[in-house]
Amino acid sequence: MAIISGVLWRHSDFMRLWAAQTVSSIGARIAREGLALASVLTIDAKPFQLGILAALIMGPSVVVGFFAGGFVDRSRKRAIMVGTDVIRALVLLSVPVAAWFHILRMEQLYVVGALIGGANILFDISDHAYLPHLIGRDALMEGNTKLSTTESLAEVGGPALAGILVQALTAPFAIAVNAATYVVSALFLGAIATKEPVPENAKIRPTLLSDLAQGYSAMAATPVLRPLLFMSIVSPLFGGVFSALYVIFAIKTLGLSPALMGLTVAVGGIGSLAGTAISRRFAAWLGIGRAIVLGFVVSAVSAIFVPLASGPLVLKLASLMVAQFVGDSMAVAAMIPAASLRQSLIPRDRLGRAAAFLSVGAGASAVVGALTGGALGSAFGPRVALFASVAGLVVMPVWASTTPLWRLAEIPAAAPKTPLPAS
Repeated sequence: MAIISGVLWRHSDFMRLWAAQTVSSIGARIAREGLALASVLTIDAKPFQLGILAALIMGPSVVVGFFAGGFVDRSRKRAIMVGTDVIRALVLLSVPVAAWFHILRMEQLYVVGALIGGANILFDISDHAYLPHLIGRDALMEGNTKLSTTESLAEVGGPALAGILVQALTAPFAIAVNAATYVVSALFLGAIATKEPVPENAKIRPTLLSDLAQGYSAMAATPVLRPLLFMSIVSPLFGGVFSALYVIFAIKTLGLSPALMGLTVAVGGIGSLAGTAISRRFAAWLGIGRAIVLGFVVSAVSAIFVPLASGPLVLKLASLMVAQFVGDSMAVAAMIPAASLRQSLIPRDRLGRAAAFLSVGAGASAVVGALTGGALGSAFGPRVALFASVAGLVVMPVWASTTPLWRLAEIPAAAPKTPLPAS
């Protein structure tokens, strides 16, 4: 298993990157649940307001993604990551400060959500492009597996910790804990010793549209990456419905306490950890293409257990936990080889632009989904909206089973020969 073995244990700079990611991942879960819980428990937000909040958290991926790809490819990635950690810490601290003075309003949570969403996307794009520079192509599967493991552990502990902190400190002050984690993350990233060279294309200033076109071409030009491109853009449309309505469905419709809701999400983290553990064997057994497609299919189908939750409390919890465990385990089992495939086949100097294009497409789709989910939840109830979302989630991975990705047995030994537009 790659988490307990492999060459990266002796790679001190990767270990620092890993430590930074671990700390910030735990904090990010606290912020994710904390902002929604603050709006529901402190301000008594309605479904349409949660839809707006979810849309504003995801929306910056569109705006930032338009500009970030070329900027990341032409900049030192680690410096960007440190800067976004500092920004996130400062922005989140405004929430407990406002709560302390009894002036916290939904409008402030909207602004905080938008700024955090933008910083998150810039960090993620930089991180995706930075990893191959730090550890090299041959170690990508191991590196992604290790990083995914701590993401999964954070999913186990973060939401449960968020629920406990919210009940003990209230939601706004639980968010202060998250701010501290970003400071620690920035310190770990700053301690990385490997000097990142100035990118060769640092002085090139192409147009915004050409950056996006190159990001699109980096994936669309390769048949096995094309399905990942379209899944990454379309599926968030339906995932956005879940993002908007899961908290209010669990708290208001099912009557769960914040701690119990956090527990159900934590079970998803256990599932993610299981997905990380089986990912390499899963891909070796089925072939990397089938592992990606089947993982996403099973993950999408398992989401049906969320709107099916009903009856006694124990059955409601069991239904949500099944959805979280199966959905997250199979999604992670598919995401690790999918990320490694992208990082292996896309030229390094275009990784930022490819990630940015995905960010723009997925972000726009998720915003529409969140707003639609909020509207549907207000009009027909969260349960009906979630059923509709599940139906949509299944479509894209099923389609992917008809593409060349399905027949891909392993990651090709070299990047594609298809020419891409010049920088």
